[in-house]
Amino acid sequence: METLYKVQKKDIPKAGVVLADAFQHDPIWKLVFKDEASLEQRGVLFESPIKFCLKYGEAYAPSKNLEGVALWVPGDFADLTIWRMIRSGAIISGMKAMKACTELARKQGRIFGSLQADRKAHMKGRTYLYLMVLGVATEFQGQGFGGKLLRALIEKSEQAGVSIYVETETERNVKMYERFGFRVLKQITLPIINLPQWEMVREPKT
Repeated sequence: METLYKVQKKDIPKAGVVLADAFQHDPIWKLVFKDEASLEQRGVLFESPIKFCLKYGEAYAPSKNLEGVALWVPGDFADLTIWRMIRSGAIISGMKAMKACTELARKQGRIFGSLQADRKAHMKGRTYLYLMVLGVATEFQGQGFGGKLLRALIEKSEQAGVSIYVETETERNVKMYERFGFRVLKQITLPIINLPQWEMVREPKT
């Protein structure tokens, strides 16, 4: 963890753009944002989970250059409740970003509700870390920055003796997580948008 850069409040706008760039070709996010929305406009929406994790969890980048960003929270804070969104300031960014989003963004509760229910069922009574977002800017992809962030989180989980839980939407990501010791718990198809999601966990070895 000492080799990483801890994201600061001043970094939020840039970190949001980094994640918007990282996910610009993601099948789900391509549906969420309007085609004409700029990276800066899309980045405002990604500021929401960043602010949330700065308040309730952790946000790290490989360096102060913000080649990528990883966001995680303790499992007890995995749910982005309205009260938590207000307290962290995340709700403000979300509301500002609505102009850049399609109508699907307003249906996220119906779309992602099954993921939340599954996560609670899978991890009931357990202490764990929830990897909310992991993304690397396109110009830095394939250079090991994502692995650096993930290895740091794994080291933290091993030291604490807790699991890591994550959801991902592409088979490519599934294979990447499997290389780091994650296993698939369940594959589902999200309602309304009819896209797959894989629910995964990594158990500590110690």
